[in-house]
Amino acid sequence: MSYRNYFFRHFICLRNRKRLKNKDFTLFANNCNGGCICHDLSLQFRSPFVNLSLSASDYMKFLENPKEYLEEPLEFISESERKYPVALLGDLTVHFVHYSSPQEAEDAWNRRKARINWDNLFVLMSDQDGCTYEMLRKFDQLPYKNKAVFTHIPYPDISSAVYIPGFEEKDSVGNCDAFVSIGSGKKYFDAFDYVKWFNDGR
Repeated sequence: MSYRNYFFRHFICLRNRKRLKNKDFTLFANNCNGGCICHDLSLQFRSPFVNLSLSASDYMKFLENPKEYLEEPLEFISESERKYPVALLGDLTVHFVHYSSPQEAEDAWNRRKARINWDNLFVLMSDQDGCTYEMLRKFDQLPYKNKAVFTHIPYPDISSAVYIPGFEEKDSVGNCDAFVSIGSGKKYFDAFDYVKWFNDGR
């Protein structure tokens, strides 16, 4: 089952990489969707938001003042009960869910932060992690040219909303990096033509 998915995924990724013309962008995301998309496109990570997560409310605060927050140092919480590093970035809490140590997390954060391309910026969000309808509306009004939010149901009044089928009975989208079905090679976030989004947003 998984072999067939990964086999077909390989060709989907090759096709998307061939289609992609805009390759030096930065993608902010509040969970692993951004990193997974860039990985599938075989791109260098030009954003510190890889292999980590923030709550929807913290991510919204970050997007309102990104440069100011990125000047803040990471302060790791030594008493965290999580099995992964957790750090404060000003008044935000960053969960480094796929890192084994604070040093590894901080090194990757600083290395990728230095690569940010503010002139070719894309912003991605999902309706997970405490996201409310008011947050979706607020996200829609943020002054970013290229922004999109994955939602579990259609929101015709939210211009940046991207409906991801398959999560209608849930309160939010689930793992959009998961395969949709056996042997298709397609992932949930493939419902969004992110290659076209990157190319058109140049």
